[in-house]
Amino acid sequence: MRVLVYSHDSNTRAQVMLALGKRPHPDLPAVEYVECATEPVVISTLDAGGIDLAILDGEAVPAGGMGICRQLKDEIYQCPPVLVLIGRREDGWLATWSRADAVVPHPLDPLVVAETVIGLLRPRADLEPR
Repeated sequence: MRVLVYSHDSNTRAQVMLALGKRPHPDLPAVEYVECATEPVVISTLDAGGIDLAILDGEAVPAGGMGICRQLKDEIYQCPPVLVLIGRREDGWLATWSRADAVVPHPLDPLVVAETVIGLLRPRADLEPR
C-alpha cells in the first residue's frame, strides 16, 4: 500500500513513518511511503494515482494540509482517504471544512496515528487484488 506523507518539516514526516513502520497491522500489506515537502508535489502525486492514503500536516507552511485536503477532495476523482494532522484538538472543527476523513492532533501519539491509519487503510486493502 502506498501512503503519501506531506509536511514541510522532515521531522514530522519521520514521526509519522516511525509510528506506522513498514506494516502498521499484520492483516495489512506492507506500506511504501511517498514523502512530499511541497503542495505541488502532493497534487501531482495524487493526480497520478496509486496512493492509498494521504497524511497531510495541517501545520505545514506555506500550504497547510487542511487547504490541500479540501482541494484534493474537490479535484481528484475518487480521492483516497486523507488524514490531517492538526495543531490542537480544538482545531478539529476545521477538518469538517477540509473534508478530511480523519484527524490526529499534535503532538503525535504513535498509537493514535497507527490506529487511525489502520482504520483508513483496512477498507482499501479489501479492494486490493489477491
